[in-house]
Amino acid sequence: MLPQDPNILLSYVNTKLRDEYGSLEALCDGLDAVPAELSEKLAESGYAYDADANQFKPV
Repeated sequence: MLPQDPNILLSYVNTKLRDEYGSLEALCDGLDAVPAELSEKLAESGYAYDADANQFKPV
């Protein structure tokens, strides 16, 4: 289960992307999450996925 707090979620997801997964899709497959829902949740906090950097960054 993913953290619900947006700040903790951001840190958790970016750490997983850096250390374990090569893409947002791979991360979501591995964690049983929906990419659009994860992106939307982080967008509410002002972050968007940057595929080239493989991390969520401020918009």
